[in-house]
Amino acid sequence: MKSITILVLIVFFGFPLKAQTKYNKTGIASFYADKFEGRQTANGEIYYHVKRTAAHRTLPFGSVVKVTNVENNKYVVVRINDRGPFVDNRIIDLSKSAANELDFIEKGLAKVRVELIASTEDLPGKKSEYKKNGNRSLYFKVNAEQVNPKGKGVQIGSFKSDENVFKLVNEIRNKYKEELFVEVSEVKKQKVYRIIIGTSNNDEYLNNLKKKLSKEYPDCFIVTFKN
Repeated sequence: MKSITILVLIVFFGFPLKAQTKYNKTGIASFYADKFEGRQTANGEIYYHVKRTAAHRTLPFGSVVKVTNVENNKYVVVRINDRGPFVDNRIIDLSKSAANELDFIEKGLAKVRVELIASTEDLPGKKSEYKKNGNRSLYFKVNAEQVNPKGKGVQIGSFKSDENVFKLVNEIRNKYKEELFVEVSEVKKQKVYRIIIGTSNNDEYLNNLKKKLSKEYPDCFIVTFKN
Protein backbone atom coordinates (compact mmCIF):
# COMPACT_ATOMS: atom_id res chain seq x y z
CA MET A 1 0.00 0.00 0.00
CA LYS A 2 1.33 3.44 -0.90
CA SER A 3 2.83 5.47 1.91
CA ILE A 4 1.75 9.10 2.16
CA THR A 5 3.92 11.75 3.79
CA ILE A 6 2.06 14.66 5.34
CA LEU A 7 3.15 17.71 7.29
CA VAL A 8 1.07 18.55 10.32
CA LEU A 9 1.04 21.99 11.93
CA ILE A 10 -0.34 22.42 15.43
CA VAL A 11 -0.41 25.90 16.95
CA PHE A 12 -0.57 26.51 20.70
CA PHE A 13 -1.35 29.99 21.98
CA GLY A 14 0.71 30.86 25.01
CA PHE A 15 -0.40 32.84 28.00
CA PRO A 16 2.01 35.09 29.93
CA LEU A 17 2.95 33.67 33.31
CA LYS A 18 4.94 35.74 35.75
CA ALA A 19 8.04 33.93 36.94
CA GLN A 20 8.37 33.46 40.68
CA THR A 21 11.86 33.47 42.16
CA LYS A 22 10.89 32.52 45.73
CA TYR A 23 8.28 30.06 46.91
CA ASN A 24 8.14 28.12 50.17
CA LYS A 25 4.72 27.13 51.47
CA THR A 26 3.20 24.41 53.59
CA GLY A 27 -0.20 22.91 52.91
CA ILE A 28 -2.11 19.83 51.83
CA ALA A 29 -1.08 17.72 48.82
CA SER A 30 -3.22 15.30 46.85
CA PHE A 31 -2.41 13.11 43.84
CA TYR A 32 -3.89 12.34 40.42
CA ALA A 33 -6.63 9.72 40.24
CA ASP A 34 -6.16 6.81 37.83
CA LYS A 35 -8.71 8.26 35.38
CA PHE A 36 -6.26 11.06 34.46
CA GLU A 37 -3.64 8.68 33.04
CA GLY A 38 -3.03 9.59 29.39
CA ARG A 39 -4.94 12.86 29.53
CA GLN A 40 -3.55 16.20 28.45
CA THR A 41 -2.20 18.56 31.08
CA ALA A 42 -2.56 22.34 31.00
CA ASN A 43 0.80 22.87 29.27
CA GLY A 44 -0.03 20.38 26.51
CA GLU A 45 1.92 17.37 27.80
CA ILE A 46 0.35 13.97 28.47
CA TYR A 47 0.03 12.94 32.10
CA TYR A 48 1.60 9.61 33.12
CA HIS A 49 1.64 8.20 36.64
CA VAL A 50 5.30 7.19 36.38
CA LYS A 51 6.60 10.70 35.70
CA ARG A 52 7.53 13.04 38.54
CA THR A 53 5.20 15.93 37.69
CA ALA A 54 2.64 18.07 39.51
CA ALA A 55 -0.13 20.62 39.19
CA HIS A 56 0.12 24.03 40.83
CA ARG A 57 -2.10 27.07 40.53
CA THR A 58 0.49 29.79 39.96
CA LEU A 59 4.06 28.52 39.47
CA PRO A 60 5.20 28.76 35.82
CA PHE A 61 5.20 25.57 33.76
CA GLY A 62 8.62 23.93 33.89
CA SER A 63 9.32 25.09 37.44
CA VAL A 64 11.07 22.47 39.56
CA VAL A 65 9.96 22.12 43.18
CA LYS A 66 10.96 20.01 46.17
CA VAL A 67 7.95 18.55 47.98
CA THR A 68 8.53 17.25 51.51
CA ASN A 69 6.05 15.20 53.52
CA VAL A 70 6.35 16.94 56.90
CA GLU A 71 5.00 13.87 58.70
CA ASN A 72 7.81 11.53 57.65
CA ASN A 73 10.42 13.93 56.13
CA LYS A 74 10.40 12.05 52.82
CA TYR A 75 10.74 14.28 49.78
CA VAL A 76 10.48 14.20 46.00
CA VAL A 77 11.48 16.65 43.26
CA VAL A 78 8.83 17.28 40.61
CA ARG A 79 8.25 19.51 37.58
CA ILE A 80 5.14 21.67 37.23
CA ASN A 81 3.23 20.94 34.02
CA ASP A 82 -0.42 21.38 35.01
CA ARG A 83 -2.84 23.73 36.79
CA GLY A 84 -4.61 22.85 40.02
CA PRO A 85 -5.55 21.51 42.47
CA PHE A 86 -8.88 23.32 42.44
CA VAL A 87 -9.82 22.49 46.02
CA ASP A 88 -9.41 25.37 48.48
CA ASN A 89 -7.36 23.58 51.13
CA ARG A 90 -4.81 21.97 48.77
CA ILE A 91 -1.67 23.56 47.35
CA ILE A 92 -0.29 20.90 44.98
CA ASP A 93 -1.50 17.84 43.07
CA LEU A 94 1.23 15.24 42.55
CA SER A 95 1.60 12.44 40.05
CA LYS A 96 0.90 9.04 41.56
CA SER A 97 4.55 7.99 41.52
CA ALA A 98 5.55 11.20 43.32
CA ALA A 99 2.87 10.61 45.97
CA ASN A 100 4.18 7.07 46.37
CA GLU A 101 7.67 8.48 47.03
CA LEU A 102 6.13 10.53 49.86
CA ASP A 103 4.28 7.47 51.15
CA PHE A 104 0.73 8.80 51.29
CA ILE A 105 -1.07 6.74 48.63
CA GLU A 106 -3.25 5.01 51.21
CA LYS A 107 -4.10 8.20 53.09
CA GLY A 108 -4.88 10.13 49.91
CA LEU A 109 -3.72 13.46 51.35
CA ALA A 110 -0.58 14.66 53.13
CA LYS A 111 0.72 17.81 54.75
CA VAL A 112 3.70 18.93 52.68
CA ARG A 113 6.19 21.75 52.28
CA VAL A 114 6.67 22.97 48.70
CA GLU A 115 9.94 24.75 47.88
CA LEU A 116 10.81 26.25 44.51
CA ILE A 117 14.20 24.97 43.33
CA ALA A 118 14.29 26.52 39.86
CA SER A 119 11.90 28.66 37.85
CA THR A 120 11.62 28.44 34.07
CA GLU A 121 14.04 31.36 33.78
CA ASP A 122 16.62 29.68 36.04
CA LEU A 123 16.79 26.31 34.29
CA PRO A 124 20.00 26.00 32.19
CA GLY A 125 19.31 25.74 28.48
CA LYS A 126 15.56 26.04 29.00
CA LYS A 127 13.22 28.71 27.71
CA SER A 128 9.69 29.30 28.88
CA GLU A 129 7.16 27.42 26.80
CA TYR A 130 4.81 30.36 27.04
CA LYS A 131 5.94 33.67 25.56
CA LYS A 132 4.16 36.91 26.17
CA ASN A 133 1.85 37.89 23.32
CA GLY A 134 3.17 35.02 21.23
CA ASN A 135 2.54 31.46 20.19
CA ARG A 136 4.51 28.40 19.28
CA SER A 137 4.05 25.87 16.53
CA LEU A 138 4.86 22.18 16.47
CA TYR A 139 5.57 20.43 13.16
CA PHE A 140 5.29 16.67 12.72
CA LYS A 141 6.47 14.88 9.58
CA VAL A 142 4.27 11.80 9.33
CA ASN A 143 4.43 8.77 7.04
CA ALA A 144 0.80 7.71 7.08
CA GLU A 145 -0.15 4.32 5.62
CA GLN A 146 -3.52 2.66 6.12
CA VAL A 147 -3.00 -0.99 7.12
CA ASN A 148 -4.97 -3.99 8.39
CA PRO A 149 -2.89 -5.49 11.22
CA LYS A 150 -3.68 -9.01 12.39
CA GLY A 151 -3.51 -10.57 15.81
CA LYS A 152 -3.00 -8.52 18.96
CA GLY A 153 -0.97 -5.61 20.27
CA VAL A 154 -0.48 -3.62 23.47
CA GLN A 155 -2.52 -0.44 23.84
CA ILE A 156 -0.73 2.31 25.77
CA GLY A 157 -3.14 5.20 25.39
CA SER A 158 -6.52 6.40 24.15
CA PHE A 159 -7.16 10.04 23.22
CA LYS A 160 -9.90 12.29 21.91
CA SER A 161 -7.40 14.77 20.53
CA ASP A 162 -5.17 13.90 17.56
CA GLU A 163 -2.76 16.54 18.87
CA ASN A 164 -1.96 14.27 21.84
CA VAL A 165 -1.46 11.32 19.51
CA PHE A 166 1.18 13.12 17.45
CA LYS A 167 3.07 14.13 20.59
CA LEU A 168 3.11 10.64 22.07
CA VAL A 169 3.98 8.91 18.79
CA ASN A 170 6.88 11.32 18.37
CA GLU A 171 8.02 10.53 21.90
CA ILE A 172 7.94 6.74 21.65
CA ARG A 173 8.73 5.95 18.01
CA ASN A 174 12.46 5.69 18.65
CA LYS A 175 12.17 3.87 21.98
CA TYR A 176 10.79 0.57 20.75
CA LYS A 177 11.57 -1.66 17.77
CA GLU A 178 8.01 -3.01 17.51
CA GLU A 179 5.55 -1.68 14.96
CA LEU A 180 3.47 1.30 16.07
CA PHE A 181 -0.21 1.68 15.15
CA VAL A 182 -2.85 4.37 15.64
CA GLU A 183 -6.41 3.04 15.65
CA VAL A 184 -9.01 5.63 14.67
CA SER A 185 -12.59 4.86 15.69
CA GLU A 186 -15.76 6.68 16.66
CA VAL A 187 -17.45 6.44 20.05
CA LYS A 188 -20.73 8.27 20.60
CA LYS A 189 -20.09 10.38 17.48
CA GLN A 190 -16.65 11.45 18.69
CA LYS A 191 -13.31 10.41 17.24
CA VAL A 192 -11.08 8.30 19.48
CA TYR A 193 -7.40 7.63 18.77
CA ARG A 194 -5.75 4.58 20.33
CA ILE A 195 -2.00 3.99 20.26
CA ILE A 196 -1.05 0.32 19.99
CA ILE A 197 2.46 -1.15 19.95
CA GLY A 198 3.36 -4.50 18.37
CA THR A 199 1.42 -7.09 16.44
CA SER A 200 1.47 -10.83 17.17
CA ASN A 201 -0.56 -13.94 17.95
CA ASN A 202 2.09 -15.17 20.35
CA ASP A 203 0.85 -14.79 23.94
CA GLU A 204 4.34 -15.08 25.42
CA TYR A 205 5.62 -12.28 23.16
CA LEU A 206 2.62 -10.07 23.98
CA ASN A 207 2.93 -10.60 27.73
CA ASN A 208 6.65 -9.81 27.63
CA LEU A 209 5.96 -6.68 25.58
CA LYS A 210 3.25 -5.60 27.99
CA LYS A 211 5.61 -6.13 30.93
CA LYS A 212 8.27 -3.99 29.26
CA LEU A 213 5.84 -1.22 28.37
CA SER A 214 4.17 -1.20 31.78
CA LYS A 215 7.30 0.31 33.32
CA GLU A 216 6.47 3.55 31.50
CA TYR A 217 2.78 3.00 30.78
CA PRO A 218 1.46 1.11 33.83
CA ASP A 219 -2.13 1.00 32.57
CA CYS A 220 -1.31 -0.58 29.19
CA PHE A 221 -3.15 -3.75 28.15
CA ILE A 222 -3.34 -6.30 25.34
CA VAL A 223 -5.97 -5.72 22.65
CA THR A 224 -7.12 -7.59 19.55
CA PHE A 225 -7.01 -5.74 16.25
CA LYS A 226 -10.49 -5.34 14.73
CA ASN A 227 -10.55 -6.24 11.03
